[in-house]
This record gives sequence, C-alpha cells and structure tokens, in this order.
Amino acid sequence: MKFALMINQGPYTHQASDTAYHFACAVLKAGHEVFRIFFYHDGVNNATRMTTPPQDDRHVIDRWSELASQHKLDLVVCVAAAQRRGILDEDEARRHGKDGDNLAPGFRISGLGQLIEAGIEADRFLVFGN
Repeated sequence: MKFALMINQGPYTHQASDTAYHFACAVLKAGHEVFRIFFYHDGVNNATRMTTPPQDDRHVIDRWSELASQHKLDLVVCVAAAQRRGILDEDEARRHGKDGDNLAPGFRISGLGQLIEAGIEADRFLVFGN
C-alpha cells in the first residue's frame, strides 16, 4: 500500500510530528511505501536545521532527515507556510535577499501541487495535526 502523510503541527508543540514519524517507521517496516510527507502550516517547523533540543531530548528534525536518507523519502515543505515562518532553502533565501538558509537535510521546498499529487498517487492519505 502507498501512503502519503501531511503534518500540520510543529515538532515540540504537539504530538503530531512524533506520531507521524512513528507511523511512517511502522509503515516502512511493514513493507509499504511512503510516497510523500508534506509539511504544512506550523508543520513546516519540522524542517529547520536550526533546531537545537537539549541533549536528553529527542531531535525531531534529525529523525526526519535520517529517515528520509535511509528510505529515500520525499519530505516536502509548503513554500508559502515556510516563508511566513522564516524557513528558507538556498534559492528562496537568495531570492528574498536573506543572508542564509535554514532548511534541514532531506527536506525540499515546493508548492501545494505536491500536496495534490500526493493525494492522487497515494492509496491512503493521512493528516497529523489539525
């Protein structure tokens, strides 16, 4: 079965990201496919490489990056939601005259077309967070 996930909440303010991460791990372990994970609204905060949690806490962003690397997952961050929250890749930072980017490894910025495609391509589309 092919799954697509949408995450709408930030990594340390809501359980949505943790739940989605554990769901994705379970799906992959069971031999299913994750077509795309789309980060929207405050969920785009899962994609900033500037997050630095205390040593005794989980590093949510690193977990997503590692999972994407291990399984070649497509982690897509909504461009409009990201810009509103100051999350930029190199191209967006340059385009807006900013002095740096902060997108974590394994994530990419794109538009809502990627969300629509995920809904079309996946057998199941799950939303984490309101």
